[in-house]
Amino acid sequence: MGQQKGFVEEMRRVAMSLHTREQAPREGEKKTDATKSEQKPVARWTPTAEGYLNFLVESLAVYEAMERVVAANENEKTYGKFNNCGLERSEALRKDIKYMEERFGLAPREATGAGKEYAETLKALAATSPPEFICHFYNVYFAHSAGGRMIGRKVSELILDGKELEFYEWRANGGLDESLARVRNLLNETAEAWSREEKDRCLEETGKSFQLSGQLLRLIA
Repeated sequence: MGQQKGFVEEMRRVAMSLHTREQAPREGEKKTDATKSEQKPVARWTPTAEGYLNFLVESLAVYEAMERVVAANENEKTYGKFNNCGLERSEALRKDIKYMEERFGLAPREATGAGKEYAETLKALAATSPPEFICHFYNVYFAHSAGGRMIGRKVSELILDGKELEFYEWRANGGLDESLARVRNLLNETAEAWSREEKDRCLEETGKSFQLSGQLLRLIA
């Protein structure tokens, strides 16, 4: 695929500046902080079934929040165009959560920590600052399609005997590559209507997105 153009390329560059070399070998710029579990090399992670289930449950709260915002604004020009975009993860997560509970005999639970906090943040931003909400939308979905899959493979090897969970499978709307390309175009189209100040607000929210996502990853490692 050729070089990305438009505002998505600006978002991608800012995101890469916050990745470590281990997370993004070609473009990562941030120095690794070994005291933070989400920055430890994945090869040194020691996931547990309990921790991974917590991660899935808290992640579900985040994806449900984004998907509900989009679905509730189906006819609204900023969010509605992303409805049924093919990247949705809530349904897959529900299946995986049930699988983990049954396989490991773990008790059902609800999101009460990092995911709940992130979901509340997303709902507030959706109502007050579309550019900042879109920053999180982009970073959550696109990061999961890249580094998230790498993490999923490692966890699968360590505690699931190689089983790949639904969270890491994209079948809707032509699959992952087609869905990513379509959403990229929609993001660029959305940003064309923004002022430079709105675009900068979106970019400046990237650090907060990484911080909140990092809190979720710590549940695994």
